Amino acid sequence: MNFEISNPMEYRAALYIRLSKEDESEGLSGSVINQKTMLEGFARENRIFVYDSYIDDGYSGTSFDRPSFQRMIQDIEAKKVNMVITKDLSRLGRDYILTGHYMERYFPEKRVRYISLLDGIDTGVESSANDITPFRAIMNDMYAKDISKKIKSVKRNKQHLGQFIGGKATFGYMKHPTEKNRIVVDENAAPIVRRIFAMAKEGISCRKIAITLNEEHVPTPATYAGLKISKPGSYSGKWSSEHITEMLRNEVYIGNMVQGRTARISYKSKKMLRQDKEQWIVVKGTHEPLVDAETFDKVQRLIDSRQRTHSSTYDFLLKGMIFCKECGHPLGVINRKGSEGETCLYFICRTYSRFSIADVCTCHCVKEETVTKAVLQKVQEVCKAYLNPTVLQALAEKLLAENKQADTPEKELQAVKKQVSSFTERMDKVYMDMLNGLLTDEDFHRIYDRLKADRAKLLKKQEQFTKALENPVPIADQARELVTRYLDSAGTSRELLVDLIERIELSADKQVFITFRFDILNNLGKMHNI
Repeated sequence: MNFEISNPMEYRAALYIRLSKEDESEGLSGSVINQKTMLEGFARENRIFVYDSYIDDGYSGTSFDRPSFQRMIQDIEAKKVNMVITKDLSRLGRDYILTGHYMERYFPEKRVRYISLLDGIDTGVESSANDITPFRAIMNDMYAKDISKKIKSVKRNKQHLGQFIGGKATFGYMKHPTEKNRIVVDENAAPIVRRIFAMAKEGISCRKIAITLNEEHVPTPATYAGLKISKPGSYSGKWSSEHITEMLRNEVYIGNMVQGRTARISYKSKKMLRQDKEQWIVVKGTHEPLVDAETFDKVQRLIDSRQRTHSSTYDFLLKGMIFCKECGHPLGVINRKGSEGETCLYFICRTYSRFSIADVCTCHCVKEETVTKAVLQKVQEVCKAYLNPTVLQALAEKLLAENKQADTPEKELQAVKKQVSSFTERMDKVYMDMLNGLLTDEDFHRIYDRLKADRAKLLKKQEQFTKALENPVPIADQARELVTRYLDSAGTSRELLVDLIERIELSADKQVFITFRFDILNNLGKMHNI
């Protein structure tokens, strides 16, 4: 294509070059070096002064937020550049709307001449090539959209297979050093995760866990990963209750791969939107868990119990478990002075406090300490009444029914056996690769020894599950242990209260009703007045 540059001395040209992964299929002809050689040759042949070269290597054409492109725009604004030359229109961009904006509005308004060598586009002259420029831009946009769909489909397929495709592994894990799309335990960060779950299982609130970690200067996941904070603040690098809750809710820590929590609005935007939980892709048993399923389930119940109350300022033993008998809504607490001038917490109906003008419900104002003591006393009476073999057997049956949905030892054993089999197959494959000359002896021994060590851990776990099945602990003994543990620490252990009690109700006439998780414990009926 011949271009008419009648007055080359008037121009100060910007040679713009762009290459991204989506363009690598073009081969050597599309390389940065080839583009630069082509543009410099054109400028030299037409005696055009080149002000500077602007290279964006590794940037998609669907976005114009590229460092060198923005630097070129700044030079245009400063009137240092009045000509832009690219290899073809797709180098400028693949978003037909923004490409059209620069071609038809921005460049003409700034008196910038644009030339695309392979497309024959030259805004400095009238030509038929300029007339079909919008269609070229649309075709470039369609190409980008098609590539985006293919990449998205491949990633989605990998997610459904349980393969990890993220940039960074969840805190407590790291990318496998040699195998792609796999995560393994990060032995440096894993103890922090296990400790957080252990604290939560003991009934410690997420807020208190965060405070403890901050006081001990335990690094946050962002700090541990060395991530830069875009807008540092007074709380940067600090643990928060929200972050702790998010960690405790994450099924990744029980060996399940959870992906697809966010999605891009479109291939033209980098903005991510949170997806509903139903749209997440969860594949079970893809990696080594950091906590067992029983601990994880118990922590979920503890978190759920706290989220039923509106009070986030005060912590109290019955938080999230006590409700108004009349309206059914959770009771909150307020801080007031007692009859002797002391400061103490009082239960209050939130419905009444919000709608007292409309005379909805009643105050239910009772000392938190009084209600808590009465509940603990009644729970101890119920537990002591049932500390005999006959009742414990019935309680054991109820416990068994309640745990039907939980993972059984048989299922856990089968899962471990499946993992052992997978490691054995991988060891065999590595051995065959060595025999076929695909692996050096050094690489073979390094990979084989690591796989062997990982399989040994699983075999040990398999042995433990097998012994547990051969010598199972009777359900009745488990039930007796649960009640005994409660009696030993009834006033201090919130986790045991959550295990035993499903709901507590306080009536307007100051009666307390307890609904236990086991029907056999509910025979005692309502409590006396307090």
